[in-house]
Amino acid sequence: MGKRRRVPERQGLGRRPALTGLLVTAAVAGLGAGGYVVFGDGASAAGSAQSAEDRRTAPLTAAEVSTAAETFLAAWEAGDVAAAARATSAPEEARVHLAGWTKEAGIEEAAFTARAPRGAALEFAVKATVTHGKLSKPLVYDGGLTVVRSPADGEPVVRWRPSVLHPELRDGERLVTGEAGSAPVKALDRNGGKLTTDAYPSVGPILKSLAEKYGEESGGTPAVALRAVPAETPEDAAKDGKNGDTPPGTKDKTADGRELLRLAEPTPGEVRTTLDPRLQKLAEETVAGKARSSVVLLRASTGEILASANSDPDVDTALRGSLAPGSTMKVVSSAMLLEKDLAANDREHPCPKYSPYGGWKFHNDDKFAMKDATFKASFARSCNTAFISQAEELSDDDLTKVAQQVFGLGLNNWSVGVSTFDGAVPVQTDAPMAASLIGQGGVRMNPLNMASVSATVSAGSFHQPYLVPPTVDGRALARASRSMSSSVLGQLRELMRYTAAAGTAAEAMAGLGPSYGAKTGTAEVEGQDKPNAWFTAYRGDFAAAGVVRESGHGGEHAGPLVAALLRATP
Repeated sequence: MGKRRRVPERQGLGRRPALTGLLVTAAVAGLGAGGYVVFGDGASAAGSAQSAEDRRTAPLTAAEVSTAAETFLAAWEAGDVAAAARATSAPEEARVHLAGWTKEAGIEEAAFTARAPRGAALEFAVKATVTHGKLSKPLVYDGGLTVVRSPADGEPVVRWRPSVLHPELRDGERLVTGEAGSAPVKALDRNGGKLTTDAYPSVGPILKSLAEKYGEESGGTPAVALRAVPAETPEDAAKDGKNGDTPPGTKDKTADGRELLRLAEPTPGEVRTTLDPRLQKLAEETVAGKARSSVVLLRASTGEILASANSDPDVDTALRGSLAPGSTMKVVSSAMLLEKDLAANDREHPCPKYSPYGGWKFHNDDKFAMKDATFKASFARSCNTAFISQAEELSDDDLTKVAQQVFGLGLNNWSVGVSTFDGAVPVQTDAPMAASLIGQGGVRMNPLNMASVSATVSAGSFHQPYLVPPTVDGRALARASRSMSSSVLGQLRELMRYTAAAGTAAEAMAGLGPSYGAKTGTAEVEGQDKPNAWFTAYRGDFAAAGVVRESGHGGEHAGPLVAALLRATP
């Protein structure tokens, strides 16, 4: 292209090596098959004489493509972000991305070698260095651009796309160099053995959560890489207080993105968990035989999570699920009714076929009824109407208070060591409040929460479950604000023991007595042909709970999973 303009260095793109390969030849009509002419920086005389409208629609010449490309690449290489951006079809967008080339991506000492254009397209080779702190690595790739006419004046400009910066960069993405994801961890069981998904298929979400929380705390370091990541919108940048001279960052600084060049490999730290390798293995085998199932096993007196498994290894329903727990919630509801003297184990308690409240007509499973039944018998048979019939005696927040204050549920303050859902028992009114008494309405739980409910009954007070010992990082565990009275606790244990011995849980719990208790649950879910099956139980100092989604009755489908774990405890 003849003599090339030189542009002063600006905005820190580093030293400017010689720009090579931009002198091109083009076949010219009228010179014959072997005639060639060398174009300089200016437009042709014919082109300058064209009207603005003609220029906007005229085909691009090879000279115009080469000149537009040289102008853009020379300014980019020199570090003149403003000039390079003006040479594109979208100056504002290009300016932000070009500024991020050094500020976010850390790319320095770039040199571009252009090839002859092919129509409106031109390829170029890139040699540069990516730097992050003390790390640096060569960056070499082939790029490409397309020249178009500006709709405003018909001048040839580079059509702006993020892919001009790098061919693997997509629209809506930015180049960023830095820590890629979280530092990895080497997770250990309680005996010091390594936890892997090969040995324990469903621990994948646990391992990821441990890495996010303890990667760097445990001495690990994440990978460092040049990545293509989702870019912030201008609105996001405004919220972050960034002005137009500062390149927006990424939507999620920890997002993995797509790695283009790795500068440093990650190094893992070590975190010991409370998982028991033998019991975790059994839990994995148990859920593998039952589709859509999840189980959790705890030590009741400490809250240590000994096993947690899901039949779907990618979905952690055991620790993070949010499902209606059905009649397993009656353990909490019973504690409330006993505390308020609205029920007593040996006192007659109504269990009619139907019980209306708040405009809803509640009924029992298979619409059974029990005459002259005691509260203990109603609990063991899982009579819904025995609980609904007491709704008119309750305040809207009574169940919420007992769930939070005695069982530690629904406060979102558990510090387990991995991500969990801590249960929800919202204050409700009218029919939804009544439905909450039988684990429907707005009540939401998972096997971890319901195992903790049984553990609270077994131990006599709430002990927050945890998977990483608090001594690892000095964190404080959640505490309940009060405990049940000895009278309420004694009756609640009797209710669960009777259910395990002679009620809906008897078949699953056979042979596990005498220091035991259980409660079944069947939760109807809109849109499902079959309900979710629930089961929560304790045996000695161990408590467990499980759910099998879209299966049927709790005692039949979830009970055997929970009982298998309890049977394996010392």
